[in-house]
Amino acid sequence: MTIYGFEDHCWQDVVSAEDIELYKHYQRELFVGRRPAVLAIDLYNSAYQGGPRPVHEVAKEFPSACGEHAWNAIEPTKQLFAMARARGFPVVYTTGEDRPEARPNRLRSTNRSPKNQGENPFGIYEAFAPEPEDLIIYKQRASGFYGTPLVAQLVQMGVDTVLVCGESTSGCVRASVADAYSNGFHVVIAEECVYDRAQLSHKVNLFDMHHKYADVMHLDELAEHLEAFPEA
Repeated sequence: MTIYGFEDHCWQDVVSAEDIELYKHYQRELFVGRRPAVLAIDLYNSAYQGGPRPVHEVAKEFPSACGEHAWNAIEPTKQLFAMARARGFPVVYTTGEDRPEARPNRLRSTNRSPKNQGENPFGIYEAFAPEPEDLIIYKQRASGFYGTPLVAQLVQMGVDTVLVCGESTSGCVRASVADAYSNGFHVVIAEECVYDRAQLSHKVNLFDMHHKYADVMHLDELAEHLEAFPEA
């Protein structure tokens, strides 16, 4: 197995050596538990509106889009899905609640104004179309765990580890990761499979989560761990 450095990640250009030294006591061996599941956070249509353009251009028309950062994560995320499905791991999606009977207009996941969301904004983007056996969790707050049956569903499936992908790193991903950790699940974040609008927010939040709540792994590092599992 390739040896990966604990701090060998995207935050090295924004976190000082002195600050990394402060966090040296968090260094540990990274792992994947015995029963993983993919937890795909908000891979919905509105994140991809406007195409693979710089975020500052896209956001003028589509405030919920993540531009090139979302599009750059498509292929790595598809690889993660393929590895998980080949081994029979459960796949769980979270998305925004927009069913009228749930009165979603009274609660939102963040304070961002819901402008120009287009048709079916919370539908799962076509590149990640759910399979019939997959689970979709509808949420009204940032965390996929808050006010939803996600914990019960994961427990019923015998899951001990969630492999996290999706958006945004500083928002719904972070909230879901913290809640997953608080509920006793081991958390692994595939670095290339999460994204945000602002790179600074993305990098600093990955740094924080890696040291406090989750094991951040490069996709090829995670693949090496998953190779130990037999294919279904």
